Amino acid sequence: MQFSNFKDLKISKIGFGCAGLSGSGGGYGFGEISDSEANSLVHRALDREINLFDNAPIYGFGEAERRLGLALKNKRHDALIVSKCGVNWHENKRVDMNNDPDKCLDQLHSSLKRLKTDYIDIYMVHWPDSKYELEETFKPLLKAKQDGKIRFLGLSNFGNFDIDGIDFLQGESNLFQSTIDSQENKFTQAWGTLDKGILSGSVKVDSVFENSDCRKKSPWWKKSNWKEKVQKSTALFNFLKSREINPIEFAIRYNTDYRSLSQTLCGFKNISHLEILDTLWSREISDSDFKEGHKLVQGEHE
Repeated sequence: MQFSNFKDLKISKIGFGCAGLSGSGGGYGFGEISDSEANSLVHRALDREINLFDNAPIYGFGEAERRLGLALKNKRHDALIVSKCGVNWHENKRVDMNNDPDKCLDQLHSSLKRLKTDYIDIYMVHWPDSKYELEETFKPLLKAKQDGKIRFLGLSNFGNFDIDGIDFLQGESNLFQSTIDSQENKFTQAWGTLDKGILSGSVKVDSVFENSDCRKKSPWWKKSNWKEKVQKSTALFNFLKSREINPIEFAIRYNTDYRSLSQTLCGFKNISHLEILDTLWSREISDSDFKEGHKLVQGEHE
């Protein structure tokens, strides 16, 4: 089970973003989903050769990890699990960004329990924290890696950071914004592929979100000019319709084909969402189409 290089791994081009498994757990989640629905969704993703599942404790305040652990009970060796440390919370569920080494190690152990596993394939520091140097945060994690509790280490939301011992980099990338680029010596993962539903067309200007959906009350969502993005997306969707291209397909392939990132993460919420994989790479999408789509959402088209 030990690998000396991430290039020895066989990793699906599409990764499963697990925030959608949070359900009513709270934290960073996107609406209701039952244990049985989550279980079926994970199994169907595996059937469609998605083998990487990206998780974090803040997804449902641990609920997404618990559900993934249940779903992978008899399929652990078929999956690669990503989890993270550094985003903690207090008893009142107030979020605490903290890369304290001891707290990060505690989070690792809690994640292992919830996921019902002896090891996590890729373990990341979730966000930068100016209070702690990365070398300090990584000391106990490197020891955990030596002990076999972690196979690879990574960074999420640190941009195009290059540091010895880090094989995985994760950042936001979609038609609206990108914080990470492809790198020859790192495995680069994109989150925010559909920009929380805006680029799939599922979010409308008048959308009403469930109480268990972080888009209902989160200050960061209210400040994200999401309604303006929805309006800008109209021109993109009209353009894609004229090309007979599915918006989800376009958004995924913008990251994998045009930006050449190693993997793009998608937050599937129901089995029907996985059907796009059947025809995902069945047509050619030109660089000129990707450039035009990018210009349309950026408001640069004349």
